[in-house]
Amino acid sequence: MRVTAAAISLNVADPVASAKFAQDHFGFTEDMAADGFVSLSRPDTGFNLIYLRTGLETFRPDTMKGDVHGVLVALVVDDIDAEYARIQAEGVPIVTPLQTEPWGERFLQVADPNGVIIQLVQWV
Repeated sequence: MRVTAAAISLNVADPVASAKFAQDHFGFTEDMAADGFVSLSRPDTGFNLIYLRTGLETFRPDTMKGDVHGVLVALVVDDIDAEYARIQAEGVPIVTPLQTEPWGERFLQVADPNGVIIQLVQWV
């Protein structure tokens, strides 16, 4: 198998709102969009972040139609403390304040307008 690209596709009520959040606060850029679909990327992530509107006829399999639950998008950063200060200054809703796990993971979590959790993490 040869993989030529990778993507995370998330089913949300309002793809445009989630895409705008990722663009405004995490530096993603829009690659393409259509009714109920937005694809974003960053040159340093190695994947596209795709938002699909919940209930699209073309979404398969049918059992996956619904909202995002139990999924988070994790982005490893160089300076978690600086990112925490930036996120706070931008008024982004923080759902898990900055904390450090015993195994060395220092992280915070925010929620986008559709409840998608974006986790910023630094290994210390």
